[in-house]
Amino acid sequence: MLVITRKSDESITIADNIEITVLDISKDKVKIGINAPKEVKIYRSELKTLRQTNEQSAQVSEAAIKQLLERHKQEEK
Repeated sequence: MLVITRKSDESITIADNIEITVLDISKDKVKIGINAPKEVKIYRSELKTLRQTNEQSAQVSEAAIKQLLERHKQEEK
């Protein structure tokens, strides 16, 4: 991990096309602005973890689908 000290209104550049600027510093928070191309996906870390959990939850096994179809067929009888 690279650690850099920046003051308000100072920035860093990553890979020639991503700029991160310190917009405001308060007691216990830092507000940053990120300027990047639209194709660069930017997630807050807690949202990325939540998204991964949701994607895993949405994956249904083929066996589970077959079991549900069988149960549905039996209920129709």
